[in-house]
Amino acid sequence: MRLAILSILLLTSLRVMAQKGSLTGKVTVNNNPLAYATVILNGTKHGTTTDQQGRYEIKNITPGDYLAVCSSVGHITDKIKVSITDKAPAILNIDLKESSSKLSEVVVTGVSRATELRSNPVPIVVLTKKEIDQNVNNNIIDAIVKGIPGVTAVTTGPNISKPFIRGLGYNRVLTLYDGIRQEGQQWGDEHGIEIDQYGISRAEVIKGPASLTYGSDALAGVINLIPYIPNGADGKLNGDIITDYHNNNGLVGSSLGLSYKTGDWKYAFRATGKMAHNYRNKIDGPVYNTSFQEYVLSGMTRIDKKWGYSQFIGTTYNNKQEIPDGSRDSLTRRFTVQVAEAPNDNIKNRPLASDDYLNSYGVTPLHQHIQHYRLYNKTEVKLGDGLLNTALGWQQSVRREYNHPTLPQQAGLFVTLNTLNYDLRYSPPVFAGLETSFGVNGIYQTNRSKDATDFPIPDYNLFDVGGFFFAKKTIGKTDISGGIRYDTRHITWNDFYVGANPANDFEQRISATAADARLQFPQFQHTYHGISGSLGFTYNISERLLLKANIARGYRAPNITEIGSNGLDPGAHIVYLGNRSFNPEFSLQEDLGIIAYLKDADLQVELFNNQINNYIYQSRLDDANGNPVIIVPGNTTYQYQQSKARLYGAELSFNLHPQGIKWLAFNNSLAYVVGINQNEALIKQSYGAAKYLPFIPPVHIRSEVRFKLQGKYGLFSKVYLRTEADAYTAQNHFYALNDTETATPGYTLINAGIGSTLIRKSGKPICELFLQADNLFDVAYQSNLNRLKYFEYYQASPNGRSGIYNIGRNLSFKVIVPF
Repeated sequence: MRLAILSILLLTSLRVMAQKGSLTGKVTVNNNPLAYATVILNGTKHGTTTDQQGRYEIKNITPGDYLAVCSSVGHITDKIKVSITDKAPAILNIDLKESSSKLSEVVVTGVSRATELRSNPVPIVVLTKKEIDQNVNNNIIDAIVKGIPGVTAVTTGPNISKPFIRGLGYNRVLTLYDGIRQEGQQWGDEHGIEIDQYGISRAEVIKGPASLTYGSDALAGVINLIPYIPNGADGKLNGDIITDYHNNNGLVGSSLGLSYKTGDWKYAFRATGKMAHNYRNKIDGPVYNTSFQEYVLSGMTRIDKKWGYSQFIGTTYNNKQEIPDGSRDSLTRRFTVQVAEAPNDNIKNRPLASDDYLNSYGVTPLHQHIQHYRLYNKTEVKLGDGLLNTALGWQQSVRREYNHPTLPQQAGLFVTLNTLNYDLRYSPPVFAGLETSFGVNGIYQTNRSKDATDFPIPDYNLFDVGGFFFAKKTIGKTDISGGIRYDTRHITWNDFYVGANPANDFEQRISATAADARLQFPQFQHTYHGISGSLGFTYNISERLLLKANIARGYRAPNITEIGSNGLDPGAHIVYLGNRSFNPEFSLQEDLGIIAYLKDADLQVELFNNQINNYIYQSRLDDANGNPVIIVPGNTTYQYQQSKARLYGAELSFNLHPQGIKWLAFNNSLAYVVGINQNEALIKQSYGAAKYLPFIPPVHIRSEVRFKLQGKYGLFSKVYLRTEADAYTAQNHFYALNDTETATPGYTLINAGIGSTLIRKSGKPICELFLQADNLFDVAYQSNLNRLKYFEYYQASPNGRSGIYNIGRNLSFKVIVPF
């Protein structure tokens, strides 16, 4: 009898466990399939995203009544009641309405847990994959620069862009990959961000100090590049093929992405290759030594459970990038090739660059080789209503610069940077409407020189750790958030000696006891400390009208070049001289913003004022007679300076999208920043030449008219046309001391584009097409943030033009084929 009862209970339990239902359907917009829309059952763990055909399916649901919530960026969230039974799948088809408002979009950067954009008082902008795809670019940073006012980039040709936010860059802008800080020798001028542009699903940009969450190096802001996390139907291989071509520099880009989902497991893989020959403009013709070859592999494994999720991601990046130096024939202005070493190298007698060199996809012997490897884990564990998040990662950056024409296999610079990232944070359950979070994070880093001939920085060890507390609460119509953080960074290096290398007649690292040993870097040890914090509020005047204000204290410890450099960086053609007595930078920034997302338009105004103590910047070094100091022939010398500084300005965007004319949009933005050097003694001594800070962009105005055709036209759907005016005013407020910078004339570029999705009769997409023309009228211009502007060997030229100009007209074509 007892056995029979147990058997009945067991069978009953199995029957109850087996009584599960499912929900399936299709999400559309104007009867067109909507991919990547999210469908969840409110208050449960059940949810999924739609595939390329807009279809979705949620399995293993306990029967009952639920509230299904469907959302997608750029659309109005829909909530529908649905009943689930165990007899047959419930069918729910949803047609979302488009919306221009981004106020309800969820962000993850700079916050303790996922937060609606509307409630975050810190200025933050989101760039979606759709927006990234529609701006065809040479790299991911250029896409962000085009899409977000207030973000600019210092460039060295088309593939090298280092982000600046509101006039601050290098180590002040913290670049993240999936929330893990990117470490790749950020101090260098002549290489970009080692990230695959085709594998990014969205970018979140914080404008202003974000030291509270991330510690040192987030003084100017944060750019978080978030990779694509696969979703879709179980047991089905999904993916895409991307092909990209640019006619100016012949760029050919190809990328294959694959994803697979089975039960709780998700897998993804992407392989990307890009290559380009020299870019051209109508002043310089082909710009010698600006071609590149880039290859990236990435893979992901992720598991989602009731307790949370855990994911592993690995990436490898390999880039060979030529190093331009700007040498030319003095009369014809044709580029020349270095074939001898100093002191046998005569700039005036170098041979001309051949057409084979100028038009080849091959990389010349004088180039840099950048490799970056990354492996990390992110885990989120649900502890009741609280969340425990951990991140642990390792990355290695290997950087070689080959600058010896007589020994092309000998690297001038060869450094290996190893970094261990760690992050632990806990968000307790919400208590009385108060959200809190606290944690600790940082890095451990080692940098080592290998078989090189130039040593601009010493070998060093760095340990960085910081703890923070964050809180957020809503009181009536006001969202209040803020917190505090304490950081400490310890950096040390030993005596570093160099001497002659008899094998190649260059220098090498040697022991202190060698006969000709020269101490290049005396030993150093120092610990930097910093307290940062922020406090802000968002006042919801109405559902679509917000007022935001925030005040933040930022902190940044000096980087390795600022305190330790003493040598030639061959790729930059600059000898850097640091100062080991520098103090950390501290900033106090006030932000005020007004955001209005109205029926027919949206308006956003952001004002900022940033006061920085101990601001560190580069200045070209001249002697007492006003002549440039030359330590290494053919290279300039820069010495780091430190003073008080102030940056202030505004960003304005006004987008018109009348509901009565759904096919028309008129988008406008303006960015303005002024950087003032507050070293009064130096300004007086230099007769005002040092009044302004270096690397400050001029006023930037962008206006775009976009036509979005409604309905289908045979195979073509979602057709859009756009034309854009991209205008930069003259920059006459520049750091003129010792001719570190010069005035830059204004210019206006006209860009245009057209795009469409090709679909089958069934509604299944065939591919997405993007055709774009940048600098349509082939304007000859130099950006004030273009480093090549200063690559000039002569005081005068026959055509009156000095330095190298930016890229000319570029026609580009991109195809994305999903499967």
